Amino acid sequence: MSFEEYAALARQLAEQRRAGEQHAAAESERRRDLHAAVDSLHHRLTAQGHRLDQLGRAIGIDQPPSGPPAAAGTPWSPAATATAPGPPYAPGPGDGGPDGAAGAPGRAGVEAYPQLPAGEARLALPTAVSPAGAGVPAQRAVAVDPATELELARRMADEADRHGHQAELLAQRPALLPTWSPLARAVAVYAGCGAAAGVLMLTLVVASGVGLVDGFALGAWICAGLPALAFFGGYLVLGRWGRPAMVAGTPPRYLPLGFLICFLLVPMGYCAYLLLFRTLR
Repeated sequence: MSFEEYAALARQLAEQRRAGEQHAAAESERRRDLHAAVDSLHHRLTAQGHRLDQLGRAIGIDQPPSGPPAAAGTPWSPAATATAPGPPYAPGPGDGGPDGAAGAPGRAGVEAYPQLPAGEARLALPTAVSPAGAGVPAQRAVAVDPATELELARRMADEADRHGHQAELLAQRPALLPTWSPLARAVAVYAGCGAAAGVLMLTLVVASGVGLVDGFALGAWICAGLPALAFFGGYLVLGRWGRPAMVAGTPPRYLPLGFLICFLLVPMGYCAYLLLFRTLR
């Protein structure tokens, strides 16, 4: 070999070595990036799990029970095969013996392979079932790209964040008049309770006309009893159905406004009834 050929070979080896070092560095960098992305996604999914648990507890849904243990007859899995005990291994020609176990029947501790019938031999040889036919080994699964799987997991996490945000918005709305503002909801509830008290007031007026209720009791119910019932009824309704599932603190119930509405609406309704009755007469 001439000096020029030796120098060219040395340069080729040096270039191959540099290329190998660059490839190893790039692969190491890719693995570090993948590990960092997996750790970040793991923390993100953990936070999502805690947030979903909070949402479930807020709306009164307990965590689902864990799945039952795998029963007999479950599909084959590599993890189960890795831990399952296999048949005893007999050394072959390349495992320390000249002819293996079959070639040394007289050696101590070594026996020849047992002769099994055809049916038992077929049962003793495990084969993966494929759609093409029974007994044909199935194709190996195509190797997946970790970066592609990580990107798919990140997209699913983004979708879970979007749905979780929508669930939080829904959980921050009360069951009663969810699209209304708190003030409008309180006015509607107190006014509705006042209207119901007005119906009871008309019943008492009719009862007073037939002599079942005297004038003092009628005035007490109109001025104090029915407005108080309407006020406390609205207060309880707002506390039961006007409270969101997830809210920081106690939502406002506008007590002065409710007191004013209830204690003015019922007497005003009675006055309107008297004016209407006198007008019609």
